[in-house]
Amino acid sequence: MVARAFTVAFEGIEARLVEVQCATAPGLPGFAIVGLPGKAVAEARERVRAALTALQIALPPKKITINLSPADMPKAGSHYDLPIALALLAAMGVLPEDKVENTIALGELSLDGKLIDVPGTLPAALTASETGRSLICPQASGAGAAWINADAVFAPANLHAAIRHLTGQSPLDAARPGMVQDAEISKDFRDIKGQYRGKRAMEIAAAGHHHVFLLGPPGSGKSMLAARLPGILPPLRPEEALETSLISSLTGQAGEGISRQRPFREPHHTASVAALSGGGRDAKPGEVSLAHNGVLFMDEFPEFPSMVLDTLRQPLETGAITVARVNAHVRYPCRFMLVAAANPCKCGHLMDPGRACNQAPVCGEKYMGRVSGPLMDRFDLRVEIPPVAWQDLSSVQDGEGSADIAARVAKARDIQATRYADHPGISSNAMAEGRLLEEHASPDQAGRDLLNRFSDKFGLSARGYHRVLRVARTIADLEGTPDIFEHHIAEAVSYRLIAPREKVVS
Repeated sequence: MVARAFTVAFEGIEARLVEVQCATAPGLPGFAIVGLPGKAVAEARERVRAALTALQIALPPKKITINLSPADMPKAGSHYDLPIALALLAAMGVLPEDKVENTIALGELSLDGKLIDVPGTLPAALTASETGRSLICPQASGAGAAWINADAVFAPANLHAAIRHLTGQSPLDAARPGMVQDAEISKDFRDIKGQYRGKRAMEIAAAGHHHVFLLGPPGSGKSMLAARLPGILPPLRPEEALETSLISSLTGQAGEGISRQRPFREPHHTASVAALSGGGRDAKPGEVSLAHNGVLFMDEFPEFPSMVLDTLRQPLETGAITVARVNAHVRYPCRFMLVAAANPCKCGHLMDPGRACNQAPVCGEKYMGRVSGPLMDRFDLRVEIPPVAWQDLSSVQDGEGSADIAARVAKARDIQATRYADHPGISSNAMAEGRLLEEHASPDQAGRDLLNRFSDKFGLSARGYHRVLRVARTIADLEGTPDIFEHHIAEAVSYRLIAPREKVVS
C-alpha cells in the first residue's frame, strides 16, 4: 500500500512540486527515507517518530519507506517533516488518502508535535494555487501565505490540529491574509542641511530608478542622503510586492504578510561574494536579490574586495543573477537601485589641501583605482558631496521635506508608467534601451550638439552616452516636459564629471 502527500522543493524563487510516497511492507521494522534527502530531511524520521509518540500513535511493526519524487532532485530543509508525517499517517489508515493527496504541506515538527515556521511558504502557496491544491503550513506562516489564495490556506498550530482538520473532526478556518504594518519612515530630507546638489541627485535617482555614486569627505552627509532615499520612493506595486516577498520568504524574512515598503539593504564592506550575490550550499539569495525593487546601499565602496565589486556588473545590467553551485543552478531577480558612497582617498581629505596627507593626490588615484572603470561606468549619477558649511549647519531654516520630494517623484513615475505601459518588464527610464530609448529620449538639436561636444571632449563611452539620455529623460519628466532640451542634457552630463582618478570620463 502506497500513500501520497505533496510538498515543494525550491529552485530560486520557484517551488517545484515534490511527491512524498510512503509504503509499508512486512519485514524487519525500519524507517528509511530515499530520494536524495539532505541532512535535515534524513533526520525527519526521528522528529516524526517522536511527534507521533507524543500523540500516542505507534508506528506499525513494518518496514516503512519514504520516497521523495522526483528522486534525482536534491531535497534540503526541515519543511519535509509535516508531509512525511501526513503520508505515513495516510499509509497507516489514520488519515483519508484523498484528502492528503489534495494538499501541499510544509512545516517542521518539534518533538511534542508543534509546527515550527519554515522559509518558503509564499512560493509554496503559489504552487498550491497553480495546481489546485490547498496548503497546510505552520500557524506563524498562514497570514503571509493567505495572500496567494485565502480560501485554501490552513495553518494549524500542531500536528494534532492538522490531523483533526484532515479527518473532518475539527476543520480549520482558512487563514486570513495579514499585512505587515510598515514602520513610519522617520528619516526626512528636511534633516539634511545644505547639500542641495546631493538632494537633487537623489530625487532624480528615485524618479528614474538610476544608480548613484556619492563621493565626499567623512561627515559630509553621504550616508544621510542614502538612508533617506526610501522615504521618497513610491510604494511597491502589487506585483512588485509579491515578487519581493517571495525572495524574502526563502530566507525566512517574509513576516506575517506582504509589505508595500521598498527594501533597503546596506551590507558591510567585509561581506563576501556569496553574501552579496547569493550562494552557500543551497544557493540562497544574497543581498543583491534581497534588495530587489528597492535600494542597495554600499558605504565605503572602494573598501569592498575587488572580486565582490565585480560581481555587481551583471546584475546592474540585466536585473538578474545566476547562482551556480555543484548541486544547484538557480536564477534570482535583482532589479535594485545601487547607491555607493566613498571617500576621495584613504584619509578622506583629498579635497581639503589643509588636511590632506602628504601622499595627495597619488593616494586618491590609488584609492579610487580599486573600483574598476567598467563598474564606475554603470553609475548614471556621480555626485560630489562637499563638506557642509558651518553657515548651513547653524541655519534655523528647514530644507524641503521628503513628502514634497516624494510627490514629484510619484508624478514622474506615473508619467513613465504610462509611457512604457505597452512594454512588459519596463517601468522606468533606467530600463529603456535600443529603439525605445531613441524614441522617448532624443533631445532637440541644441541638446544633441551639447552632448556631442561633451562626448568628443571627455571620451564618453556608448554606455555612458545612453545613460546621459536616460537621466535627461528623467529630469524632463520631473519638469513634466514631454521633450528633452539643452538644459536637461546639461544637467545630465554634469553628473559624469566627478571621478577624480579618471582623466577621461567613461
